[in-house]
Amino acid sequence: MAPPVYSGLDYANPAAAYGFDASYHGAPPNWDIGRPQRAFVRLEEAGRIGRRVIEVGCGTGELSLFLARHGHEVLGVDVAPTAIRQAREKARWRRVPARFIVWDALRLADLGLRPDTVVDSGMLHCLGPREQRLAVEAVRRTLRPSGWYFLLCDARGDGVPATWASLSRADLRDLFRPERGWDLAFVSDAIFERRGSRSPAFLVGARRRE
Repeated sequence: MAPPVYSGLDYANPAAAYGFDASYHGAPPNWDIGRPQRAFVRLEEAGRIGRRVIEVGCGTGELSLFLARHGHEVLGVDVAPTAIRQAREKARWRRVPARFIVWDALRLADLGLRPDTVVDSGMLHCLGPREQRLAVEAVRRTLRPSGWYFLLCDARGDGVPATWASLSRADLRDLFRPERGWDLAFVSDAIFERRGSRSPAFLVGARRRE
């Protein structure tokens, strides 16, 4: 029997999108590790992340808060109201000037902002193929020319059926084709950390074309 195809989260369906909010009720979800993923810490230390940043799928805000503490102007967006409420509480108690709003990443361009960088710690791989294309285009339209999109996703081998939230190198090459307005600068092997586990991942850097 063929394995089921992972269809991803349909952000165009409000019931599906806001059903994701249930993950933040009670104990933290396993991807909320109480700190940013190490891959993004290294990017910041290397000076790769611009001053004005939007984080898509920010969850409870650990990456946004980390970047704000290091001098970046950060807006975190997520469709989960509970996660955004927790992120705002963290920002207030830690006295960190990050901002957070409930917003759909597929409508990112509607914010009218022009960040230098968009960061994504495990959002894109949760979407279905159609929503992935819409999200990537929304990021492209939002970024300033030559701005960067850095994302971390669970890794899947080329030709392996998509039975869990993950992206392959072939998927990434397709999403960030030059004719879609991108230069795919790198797809590096990385680790996605979770509470009690870790999995192979890709750290991706794509630059918006002029």
